[in-house]
Amino acid sequence: MKILVTGGLGFIGSHTVVELQNEGFDVVIIDNLSNSSLEVLDGIERITGKKPHFENIDLREKKSVQDLFVKYQDINGVIHFAASKAVGESVENPLLYYENNINTLVYLLQELQAKQKTHFIFSSSCTVYGQATTMPITENAPVQQAMSPYGNTKQIGEEIITDVAKVTTINAILLRYFNPIGAHPSAEIGELPIGIPQNLVPFITQTAIGLRKELSVFGDDYPTADGTAIRDYIHVVDLAKAHVVALQRLLENKNTEKVETFNIGTGTGSSVLEVITTFEKVSNTKLPYKIVARREGDVIEAFANTDKANSVLGWKAQSTLEEALASAWKWEQKIRR
Repeated sequence: MKILVTGGLGFIGSHTVVELQNEGFDVVIIDNLSNSSLEVLDGIERITGKKPHFENIDLREKKSVQDLFVKYQDINGVIHFAASKAVGESVENPLLYYENNINTLVYLLQELQAKQKTHFIFSSSCTVYGQATTMPITENAPVQQAMSPYGNTKQIGEEIITDVAKVTTINAILLRYFNPIGAHPSAEIGELPIGIPQNLVPFITQTAIGLRKELSVFGDDYPTADGTAIRDYIHVVDLAKAHVVALQRLLENKNTEKVETFNIGTGTGSSVLEVITTFEKVSNTKLPYKIVARREGDVIEAFANTDKANSVLGWKAQSTLEEALASAWKWEQKIRR
């Protein structure tokens, strides 16, 4: 089975490629290296003993997408990660996000709709729920008005896939995941942001290693126990395995709808200060941080109800917050040697 993974050298994509190859799939990665590195290919090979096919393609170039499907006509499924993903950046540069996250999806689906049958896994996000009124968040929670252009692109992406699936042979699973953190236990691959990190944990590890002066905590006046925002932090390896399970569900024709949706998280919410305290414990490192103003686009809290993924997919997060943070710290220490 040949599986196309877009954005396959990125954080979540690379870990998913590892799990796919561990399950015997033949993987084709496409990535434009805008937020990743070719060295990740070597890390994947060291873990799995096999180097996946790689194409340096920018999905915004429609002709390149067309040529790809001419070259690889035997693709059995697609896992689509390639997208810009930072809430704050999307507020500052919305057009970049609409071009990168919407146009690329359309170009992919245009090629896939011509195939006899296609299995499509979409990297969606809990941001589609906006600020949900009830915790934990179930898949039946209303999709609220997006609080950022990034969140809006995920909502629009889901709508596009649903509309296209109605009139084509495409079957899809939308994975709405929460906050992926950590690194592969081998420390051969991990999160490698280019420039200033947009996510909490790489900023924590870069601060702990001395690359950043201090960590900024965006707001301590939220209506939460300690005043800081709450998120559901899931180990990236657990998240990667969920993609493989979802793909196998489609390949085995076990899906009961053309488009299915699953929350992927741990089911536990942790505040920013709780994450900092936990990291200090597992790393035995004191973390300098300061409280700054809230960041536009951030919700107060979001954590998942994962009952559907547990029962229908047979998937459950295995790693603790401590294990995820310890793996992220091991990775940070390795790449700064």
